[in-house]
Amino acid sequence: MSEINVVPYIDVMLVLLIIFMITAPLLSQGVKIDLPQVPSEPLPASDSDPVIVSVDAAGNFFINYGENQDQPVSPEVLVNRVSALVKYRPKLPVLVKGDTDVNYGRVVQAMALLQGAGVKGIGLITEPPEQ
Repeated sequence: MSEINVVPYIDVMLVLLIIFMITAPLLSQGVKIDLPQVPSEPLPASDSDPVIVSVDAAGNFFINYGENQDQPVSPEVLVNRVSALVKYRPKLPVLVKGDTDVNYGRVVQAMALLQGAGVKGIGLITEPPEQ
């Protein structure tokens, strides 16, 4: 008598489902930034995720690559990480996300640091205005 016992496979599938349900919310992390609301065109789709440098209301820099993405980084660490990324992937899009309440000079300083790291083009992130 040859029958396939599928009960162990169902058990493994349910365990994996539970693991993915628990870990999925933990994967999304970020920094709370209130973006300026202006009408703008959406970016074209890209094969790779862009490097996003965030500047919060206190003027701290954050980068979405590397470890501790929710911890502020110094300008030196920011330049080192971005220059290493741009060195291996020169066409990688780099975007700056500045809080509405941050001093304009800090956003310009972030852009200058990125240019010093070898970034050729820098984009700014905004939110669409509320209807």
